[in-house]
Amino acid sequence: MDVRSQDAHGLEGLRAERGVLRLATRAMGTRFELVLACEDEPRARAAGEEALERIEQCDARYSVFTSSSLIARANRDASERPVKLDPELFELLQRCQSLCAESDGAFDVAIGPLMRALGFRGQRIDAPRGSSSGSFELDATTRSVRFTRPDTQLDLGSIAKGHALDLAAAVLRERGVDRALLHGGTSSVIALGTPPDHAEGWRVRIGPDGAFEACLRDSALSVSAPRGRTADFGGHTIGHILDPRTGRPVPLGLRAAVVAPSAEAADAWSTAALVLHARGRPLHLHRPADQSWLIEDEGVEPQFWGSRGSFAPHSGLQASHR
Repeated sequence: MDVRSQDAHGLEGLRAERGVLRLATRAMGTRFELVLACEDEPRARAAGEEALERIEQCDARYSVFTSSSLIARANRDASERPVKLDPELFELLQRCQSLCAESDGAFDVAIGPLMRALGFRGQRIDAPRGSSSGSFELDATTRSVRFTRPDTQLDLGSIAKGHALDLAAAVLRERGVDRALLHGGTSSVIALGTPPDHAEGWRVRIGPDGAFEACLRDSALSVSAPRGRTADFGGHTIGHILDPRTGRPVPLGLRAAVVAPSAEAADAWSTAALVLHARGRPLHLHRPADQSWLIEDEGVEPQFWGSRGSFAPHSGLQASHR
């Protein structure tokens, strides 16, 4: 689940370059980093610090581990009564519902009880029965959420990093920073413009083996793999990416990379792509036209869907295009 820059040492290789500013913060249980190509460092620093603040705000609002967060309040009260939301969260949950429908339920933020049942969210609870799909309703008139099942729990872990990166990138653009690379936990990346030394875009290697790379320019990349976080369940090691319909973990040998116009979309669809692949579904039926997907499966030739130029193979590997 590693995303690295073209440099053999990852993003660290940009440190010595003149006119490049790096800023970082801890949020959502990981490290967020901004790499800003700039001529006016004080202005870029002010913009970068504001962008990091936006990421930290998302952490405070959407963490399931913080009792005062908006998501925690919804999870606590929405089974008993509608919970009013602010515009940003309401619109995010609207998009989550659309993504659930478009992915045939492979992406579903109502997966919280399944995550807890398998040990990925603290103390285990009994697994709910049936699909989590459709277990919450949104009311646009009152801008509120209501759970239709008492065991419903929202978990934005499969979209929150991408959403935060999009908001941070918007802050940078508004402040006049138009060349930057932002990443969250090295698994979600958004690129603005191009770096100082490469006119085509920001080159980002995919995975710890660096077998493939993406060249990003005003676009985003997300990489999902179940090995990124594991738990022991029934004497077996399982990954954290689950099929919301069945609760079954995706096989550990899979990895998906998605290039999309926004980090939020890339984040959500990289998870959905893994679930759909594990189901044996034809991915071309679900892939949005403006995205490119790469699927790596141990022992199987890598495959990609979408633009041939989105992923460049390394180490002599070839991708099968669909």
